[in-house]
Amino acid sequence: MKSILKSFLIFSAYFLFSCFMSCKEAEAKKDYQPASESTKKDTINKKDLVKRGEYLVNAIGCQDCHSPKRMGERGPEYIKELAFSGYQATNDLPPISQDALEKGWMLMNPDLTAAVGPWGVSFAANLTSDDTGIGTWSFEQFKRSLTEGKLKGQPNGRMLLPPMPWENFKNLKEEDLRAMYEYFLSTEPVNNPVPMPIPPQKLTSL
Repeated sequence: MKSILKSFLIFSAYFLFSCFMSCKEAEAKKDYQPASESTKKDTINKKDLVKRGEYLVNAIGCQDCHSPKRMGERGPEYIKELAFSGYQATNDLPPISQDALEKGWMLMNPDLTAAVGPWGVSFAANLTSDDTGIGTWSFEQFKRSLTEGKLKGQPNGRMLLPPMPWENFKNLKEEDLRAMYEYFLSTEPVNNPVPMPIPPQKLTSL
């Protein structure tokens, strides 16, 4: 009788231990939720979108005006750590030739981030992911800025100044605009509050 009771107690203990371990395993499986196929697909699509955006931005030539440069042996060279950060707020404009402007010339500073013409002086915007760039912009703002030429993408904003060729972009497909937007948001943030334009009536004082 004692041996039967002993066997029963051992069996009961083993059974309870097995139930306990099964519950722990089920709880662990419940907590672990592998990424769904749709999540994996979204991640892949985001990477592809950024990659296409990089291709479009470089093909269009956004760096020509929006990236600071230093003069090298073969002319202006992009400064990698300042890519897409626009005219640097710490820079000084070189002397502006009033004579050249009166003769119909338009001028640019050495790294092509500032332009002078009948509109005054315009400065290339900061397009990096920083808050002084487009880091706080919505996609709709980005789209409106490129396709409607509105400052900061605001519906009631003033029109963008030359030489920004926004009219070249007004027929871009939405998926291409989205790709460019995602690419710019993936860039390294550069804190650089670009100065406001200088109106033409103040050119003579520069």
